[in-house]
Amino acid sequence: MTEGASYAAAGVDIEAGDRAVELMKEWVAKATRPEVVGGLGGFAGLFDASALKSYRRPLLATSTDGVGTKVAIAQRMDRHDTIGFDLVGMVVDDLVVCGAEALFMTDYICCGKVVPETIAQIVKGIAEGCVEAGTALVGGETAEHPGLLGPAEYDIAGAATGVVEADELLGADRVRAGDVVVAMASSGLHSNGYSLVRHVFFDRAGWELDREVPEFGGTLGDTLLVPTRVYAKHCLDLIRALNTADERPLHAMSHITGGGFAANLGRVIPEDLTVRIDRSTWTPAPVFQLVGELGGVPQLELEKTLNMGVGMVAVVAPEAADRAIAVLAERDIKAWVCGEVTSGTSEPRVELQGDYAV
Repeated sequence: MTEGASYAAAGVDIEAGDRAVELMKEWVAKATRPEVVGGLGGFAGLFDASALKSYRRPLLATSTDGVGTKVAIAQRMDRHDTIGFDLVGMVVDDLVVCGAEALFMTDYICCGKVVPETIAQIVKGIAEGCVEAGTALVGGETAEHPGLLGPAEYDIAGAATGVVEADELLGADRVRAGDVVVAMASSGLHSNGYSLVRHVFFDRAGWELDREVPEFGGTLGDTLLVPTRVYAKHCLDLIRALNTADERPLHAMSHITGGGFAANLGRVIPEDLTVRIDRSTWTPAPVFQLVGELGGVPQLELEKTLNMGVGMVAVVAPEAADRAIAVLAERDIKAWVCGEVTSGTSEPRVELQGDYAV
C-alpha cells in the first residue's frame, strides 16, 4: 500500500523550525526595549504605545528592505552571523533620515530547508544590529520553501516602525542654499550593488572567495561580508546635539544605498537647488577601485551602483558643520564636509566634481 503524503515528505520540517526558535531565543532576548510586551512565540509582537503620550504630535514612520544578493556571499562562505546585521542597517537607517527613532522591528526568513543552527546565526546578527540601533526585535517568521529555493538557499527581509515629532521632521523643505553636506564614512560596500560586484569578481575575474587580496589586507570573502554600518543611534545623537528648541541647523539626511550618492542625496534636495560634491575630499576603499578596474566599469556606473565610501550624509547649516563632525567623531564615525548646496537648478541636480583623493 502506498504511504500517504505528508508535509515532511514534501520537504517541510516543522520540528526543525521549532528547534530554530529555541536556538534564537537567546539572541532575541538581547534586542528589547522597556516598551516590549510579552515574548517570542506569539502571533504578533506587542509594543506599548502609551510611550508615545509624551510626544506633542507623533508621526509614525515605517520602512522595509532586504540585503539583496549579498546573501549569496554568506551562503557560499557558510557564514551567517553578519547578514542579519546588514538587514537592520538597511531598514533602520532609512527611518532615521527623517529624524525618526526606530522603535521595533520584525524579520522574515525564507529558506529551502530549515537548518536550525543557520537560522539562529542569521537571527543573532539581526538581534545584534537591533541592539546597535537601540531597536527592539519583537518577532519574525521563518518559512520553508522546498522546490522554490535550494536546501542551502535563503533570503531575508525586515520591517521597522519608528516615531518622530511632526515639527522635528527632517527633509527637503528645510534645506537652504549655502548648506553644506557632511559625509559619514561607510564600512565598505554595505548591502548594495552585489549583483555587479559578484559579476565582476566571480564571472569576469574568476576570483575565489578565499583569495588573499593585498589591497584588502585579507580575503575577498571577508571584505565582501563586512557588515553594513548602522548609523541610526549615532544620527539620533547628532540630531539631539544640533537641533534644539532655539536652533535647528541639521536640515536633512540621506542614506546612501542602491542608486548611489547622487540619486539618494537628490531625494532630499528641493527642486530649485543644486548640490556640488567634491570627490577630492575622500578616498574610496580599495574594493571600489578594484570593482572598476577588474570589470572595466566606468566611474559614473560605479557611482550609480555603489556607495563609494559614503554611507550616510547630513545636510547642515555651514556654521554647524564642525559641531556635526565632532559629535560623530566621538561616536567613531569618520565625517567630513564633502559638498555644498547652491541656488539654481541644473542637470544632474547633484553633481560629483573632481577626482577622488589618492
